[in-house]
Amino acid sequence: MTATAPSVDIESAVLEACRRAKVASRALATATRSTKDNALHAMADALVDQAPVIVAANAEDLERGRANGMTPGLLDRLELTEDRIGVIAEALRFLASLPDPVGEVKRGSTLPNGLRLIQKATPMGVVGMIYEARPNVTVDAAGLALKSGNAAVLRGGSAAARSNEVIVGVLQDALETAGLPRDSVQSIDAYGREGARVLMNARGLVDVLVPRGGRELIQAVVRDSTVPAIETGEGNCHVYLDASAPLERSVAIVVNSKTHRVGVCNAAETLLVHREAADRVLPAVLGALHEEGVTLHADAAASALAPEGVPTVAATEEDWATEYLSLDLAVRVVDGLDEAIAHVQRYSTGHTEAIVTEDIGAAERFVSRLDTAAVMVNASTRFTDGAQFGLGAEIGISTQKLHARGPMGLAELTTTTWIAYGDGHVRP
Repeated sequence: MTATAPSVDIESAVLEACRRAKVASRALATATRSTKDNALHAMADALVDQAPVIVAANAEDLERGRANGMTPGLLDRLELTEDRIGVIAEALRFLASLPDPVGEVKRGSTLPNGLRLIQKATPMGVVGMIYEARPNVTVDAAGLALKSGNAAVLRGGSAAARSNEVIVGVLQDALETAGLPRDSVQSIDAYGREGARVLMNARGLVDVLVPRGGRELIQAVVRDSTVPAIETGEGNCHVYLDASAPLERSVAIVVNSKTHRVGVCNAAETLLVHREAADRVLPAVLGALHEEGVTLHADAAASALAPEGVPTVAATEEDWATEYLSLDLAVRVVDGLDEAIAHVQRYSTGHTEAIVTEDIGAAERFVSRLDTAAVMVNASTRFTDGAQFGLGAEIGISTQKLHARGPMGLAELTTTTWIAYGDGHVRP
């Protein structure tokens, strides 16, 4: 974590950063689309130009993370390469290509008395974020906030402190070059956990707070923040192979859902298999997972179908409720669709669930009976992602119902204003 001088008044420093963000948000709220898009391109260009400097800073964070025993999944989230920075920069350029959400008319009408009403999208104002070991989120949050006319105050945690320090400096320089306030994006990493506490209670200066990380962090923010918070991210995601699930498709979807990137919230953590399909598909699926280095926490029925040389660990009740974020997968054979749905309803965190089937009726029952942010039919859980959904980057994946759910892109970072146009109207 970046050192803080003992004499610093953390509360005053963080509140002052929030005040500067509030001032910057007023300039952003009226910025034209071309101004914002030019700034996004400038930010992307600057990231690519400064990629070697960012990677060097990131290497310091990675070295410290390994020394502190950080898990492989978290190290993967933390790591930046020049290729990854290039992808992050392209996400900013894609954001620039999207329509400006600010000013979009949501609905309108003319009342019988002649009063004309419209409801249009307007920026939130100041968006705060508290997140862990994800320096890419620093860029995603800055870009989404800018395009939607918001300022961003970011607390990225000690694990990525050096990476975030350099990235925020690069973005601020680019914003200034593009004619927008440096204070449009600020980091309060230097103020540690106390700074995060102040941010959570900066009601009136910060308009919405988005936590992104592990369960402990998310629940702490949701529980303790006086700023309105959007619950995001925790993903105990399931893949269910129905009775008609095709073999090759089952293998491909399960392996991709589990192993594409293990340290992310949309990675699969539990595999459920219809008993009628188990003999046909499970040996190949378990074998493919084993080849990818996955430890299989299996119930007795699934363990009995593991091919020779594929070890399993006896699944416990805890396994069904665990978001591993590692090369571990819980596996259970169920008697049918209803039992699979009941299992998901009990253990799901409301993030993403997937079904593999050729039965349209089964797919529709699975979709309609699950209360979750996203449901995949014959597709990997890894698609629950703002970029994959065509939203550009995402500021998080909401697992609550107000005011946003699922991947949160530009539209989810706006609120609305009602405008009434009268002609001397007074209420009788």
